[in-house]
Amino acid sequence: MGGGVVLLLLLLISLFAHRSNSSSPPPFTPVDNYLIDCGSPAGTKLPDGRNFRSDTDSVAFLQTDQDIQTSVDSVPVNPDRLSSLSSSSSLPLYRTARIFAGKSTYSFYISRPGRHWVRLHFYPLPHPLFNLTTAVFSVTTDATVLLHDFSARDTSSLVFKEYLIYASEKLSVHFNPHKGSVAFINAVEVVSAPDELLPDSASSVPQAPDFKGLSNFAIQVSYRLNVGGDMITPRFDTLSRTWLPDKPFNSFPDGSRNVSVDPSTIDYPEGGATPLIAPYPVYATADQMADSKTIDPNFNLSWTMSVDQGHDYFIRLHFCDIVSKSLNDLVFDIYINKLSAVSGFDLSSKTNALSTAFYADFVLNTTAITNGSIMVQVGPTPNGQSGNPNAILNGLEVMKLNNAAGSLDGLFGVDGEYKGSESGMSSKKIIIAGFGFVMGVTALFGVVMLLVRWQRRPKDWQKRDSFSSWLLPLHSSHSSFLSSKSSTSRRMSIFGSRKSKSSGFSSFFSNQGLGRFFTFSELQAATQNFDEKSVIGVGGFGKVYIAEIDDGTKVAIKRGNPSSEQGVNEFQTEIQMLSKLRHRHLVSLIGFCDEQQEMILVYEYMANGPLRDHLYTSKDDPNPKPTLSWKQRLEICIGAARGLHYLHTGAAQGIIHRDVKTTNILLDENLVAKVSDFGLSKAAPMEQGHVSTAVKGSFGYLDPEYFRRQQLTEKSDVYSFGVVLFEALCARPVINPQLPREQVNLAEYAMQLHRKGMLERIVDPKIVGTISTGSLRKFVEAAEKCLAEYGSDRPGMGDVLWNLEYALQLQEASAQADLSEDKTLLHIPVGDSDVPAAIPT
Repeated sequence: MGGGVVLLLLLLISLFAHRSNSSSPPPFTPVDNYLIDCGSPAGTKLPDGRNFRSDTDSVAFLQTDQDIQTSVDSVPVNPDRLSSLSSSSSLPLYRTARIFAGKSTYSFYISRPGRHWVRLHFYPLPHPLFNLTTAVFSVTTDATVLLHDFSARDTSSLVFKEYLIYASEKLSVHFNPHKGSVAFINAVEVVSAPDELLPDSASSVPQAPDFKGLSNFAIQVSYRLNVGGDMITPRFDTLSRTWLPDKPFNSFPDGSRNVSVDPSTIDYPEGGATPLIAPYPVYATADQMADSKTIDPNFNLSWTMSVDQGHDYFIRLHFCDIVSKSLNDLVFDIYINKLSAVSGFDLSSKTNALSTAFYADFVLNTTAITNGSIMVQVGPTPNGQSGNPNAILNGLEVMKLNNAAGSLDGLFGVDGEYKGSESGMSSKKIIIAGFGFVMGVTALFGVVMLLVRWQRRPKDWQKRDSFSSWLLPLHSSHSSFLSSKSSTSRRMSIFGSRKSKSSGFSSFFSNQGLGRFFTFSELQAATQNFDEKSVIGVGGFGKVYIAEIDDGTKVAIKRGNPSSEQGVNEFQTEIQMLSKLRHRHLVSLIGFCDEQQEMILVYEYMANGPLRDHLYTSKDDPNPKPTLSWKQRLEICIGAARGLHYLHTGAAQGIIHRDVKTTNILLDENLVAKVSDFGLSKAAPMEQGHVSTAVKGSFGYLDPEYFRRQQLTEKSDVYSFGVVLFEALCARPVINPQLPREQVNLAEYAMQLHRKGMLERIVDPKIVGTISTGSLRKFVEAAEKCLAEYGSDRPGMGDVLWNLEYALQLQEASAQADLSEDKTLLHIPVGDSDVPAAIPT
């Protein structure tokens, strides 16, 4: 009896302890904990228990030329108009402020390196000398712009900004007012964040290699939502976070229904989510699908949030199955900006239990943000095998990553210089470059006018729209007419139209390396008036036709689409690049046409088309290509590598292709590989190690370092070529969403299998058994090095080429050895002697 009582008491104590945890999360004790109530004479203790010290009492160091304190008895703010992520419990912090008339700095000494919360509170208090509603200033750390040209003009709402910044030894926050203005701050927090709060990698959206290197980014918290529940104040979050209700962001409230359970019933799995990731109340509430009174029951729950373009965003979704009665009854899809993030997400398979916390991390690439907003959706998997269609979401966090300028607000760096141009030039350099450009164009115009005087103008020559102006500065710097975005200016030509192949202008352009000038009527005749039956390819620029010109040569004719801005830009870049390039393994430009507003380029014809068509095609293809042998694949890869090596090192200025893939490696009648399509190419930097530019290319081939940093290097081509190598070996698409998640991305899956010693599982079955061990080892070694996470760890194309040529030598040597082993020496009597003869057995 006594033992039973003891057991009952222990059970009650355990239950009580569990319930206590649900309402009061386990404490996290930050090593660094600076809480400053700026301008306050004595500090402030908030209702949530946090104690903010005054500037003078804090151990933080303030360095300023001139500062003024100001205070009011109360702040006339409607709690309903609190800015995102702030709570009414912080209202006392906004009753005082410190005003800076010059650049000023708070310096915080860091005891333990790691991520730290940096929280800034702003409210434009009244002051007899300064109107803080008109104050304009910037806030930076030593490495990151937090706010640029910031102004808090609305006196009816508070402004709260929250960041996660890596710091070691010292963290400085600088306030820099505009000339003639002031800066101000009401409160500052610098607090250690737990290491496990954020990972170093997350799933990429759109689907691509996992986004890695998050620890290298500064982060701003944009939204933190308690889906289906009320606001969670810092008192109930061990990291002093505020979780806002999701209702203002719910795009389809009629389709959602709140559901909640007792927080004490929520479990945190070992090695998974913890109260540091999100507190109990987040997982204890949710939105699930309701009866929307729609015809189609398979709608999506949706949340839409406004964001700044030009940034990648880290997105964390919180899940806890508090609606199902049994396991495997809740399977749904996750979409971010209408792109698939996860298909067939089975929450039970992640937790193996109900009412168990789980979270999933994603990084949305800036290229997928087209309308200044992020939409997160969950909805039932089409044709799912679970019970009633349903989907659920418990919590949502959206965080901005710094851009290539090192900024979380705009394109100005911490030095105040504009970083928005693709070369990252300062304003002064842009002015100098622009002046040089004008002088260069003026000089070139003079040369052209001399040509006009040397040759009589044809009678029917007149000023008409053309794209001749593109061809002016091909051998000058990148500042050229080609940079013009205006559809009008891109069509104007100072040359006018040319109708004679003997025109002096045609000779001029031929001398520039663009080859023969074709009249529009010639190309019409060659393509039977651009007959659709002659089309062999379609792209953003327009269509590609096969044709035969007057000397019997087969050519590929690329005709630009006048309505395609993308096509115009690609044409411009293609002309720039091909005017400088001639190589056996680069597709050659034969000539061009510049009449009747047409944009047409003529290339050598590649009889065997793209490499991809020889590796795999659809089952319905009526004309499948013969299987390439391993030796042929090696020779094709070597040819493509030679072309890329020439681009990087052989031209006067290195060129980064930026779209290396098997559809851009074309094969001639002898299966000689030639790299094509230079529409996205960039000139390699002469001094910098990279080109800062928006991410472009093809998913599956994208360099993850370029993807996350928006910094393009020659090693970006190397990474893409590594994917091509695995594609040639395995003969499957580089991205196949129909496969299980771990197999979707070829490069990642091949690397995983290689590390496990099981790469033979995905080698093209048509060539299994024909590859020598040494050749395969050297080939995969080359591909693996190309796919290194960081560009600095990847080889140059010259080294890749050497390894591939070595792999070919090993394959040929093995074939020769096999041939010798397959022969038996027999003695055939001839007359009086035995003559050894070798015959196959």
